[in-house]
Amino acid sequence: MVGDARAADTTGRPDTTALVDTFGRVATDLRVSLTDKCNLRCTYCMPEEGLDWMPDEQVLADDELLRLMRIAVERLGITDIRLTGGEPMLRPGLESLIAEITSLRPRPRVAMTTNGIGLAKRAAKLAASGLNRINVSLDTVERDTFIRITRRDRLSHVLAGLKAARDAGMDPVKINSVLLPGVNEHEATGLLRYCLDNGYHLRFIEQMPLDAQHSWDRSAMITAEQILELLRTEFTLTPSNEERGGAPAERWLVDGGPGDVGVIASVTRPFCAACDRTRLTADGAIRSCLFSQRETDLRAMLREGASDEDIANAWRATMWAKLAGHEINDAGFAQPLRPMSSIGG
Repeated sequence: MVGDARAADTTGRPDTTALVDTFGRVATDLRVSLTDKCNLRCTYCMPEEGLDWMPDEQVLADDELLRLMRIAVERLGITDIRLTGGEPMLRPGLESLIAEITSLRPRPRVAMTTNGIGLAKRAAKLAASGLNRINVSLDTVERDTFIRITRRDRLSHVLAGLKAARDAGMDPVKINSVLLPGVNEHEATGLLRYCLDNGYHLRFIEQMPLDAQHSWDRSAMITAEQILELLRTEFTLTPSNEERGGAPAERWLVDGGPGDVGVIASVTRPFCAACDRTRLTADGAIRSCLFSQRETDLRAMLREGASDEDIANAWRATMWAKLAGHEINDAGFAQPLRPMSSIGG
């Protein structure tokens, strides 16, 4: 549902330029979807035939995208920007876009979440353009299982991309993994061993209700506790003493460290109370939460000639109305109409 934040009730909002909400949280981390397109067809994300992608005229042009990011950094206190998709490397001119983002002042930290296809050839250029960190989605290091999950035979390309990112000096290189019952849960310890051996930081993510098919089944989800049980069959895990802050992952030292593993338990151990994120979709909508049922259309404001401050105020109003949590565990929870590939991770 698209709302008009210009008409939103901001009664009681403090006189601050920051993206504060009614619960005192301040958003400093902007997730930006560059495209809804993807070159994999992961079973838990979309159907084999793919989706009806956004028409090009609906997607923000580079100048529109950069203007919104400039407003976010200069006027709203955003310090971190993560580029997502769909698959962000399908966005034309990505390296130039990153260079423009990193020229903003104060300079934001820039990260990207990718499936790793094509990363081997581009990692050095991405790093040179200013990309600081990268997360690669990888659920298996077994070729047959990779094909089963993604419906593509591209595992070797992803593994080469990870190595290239590490060699290009991106630090840390993180791997995001989803465990699926009867598919890859047997690989939990193998994935961790692979990451420890190669200097990557592994983060397991509970499967969330964000698939285009709306087939998510809570009873079939592998929970954070189950993930930890699987890992403890081969490793000793001790809670990390480092301050978590707004980070989504709970972290454990592996066999005393220094290697660690994280678990992002969005469903069973929600971390909404510390959330510091705001989200911009590829077609210019602001969302206060991954699971929001409402969003604010900034693209229309851009194309209608709104001023920077008008846009900033609409953004502030959207975040002021952010709910306390995603409500996945409430009886009335409704899955967002947009799938993950459209919202941006």
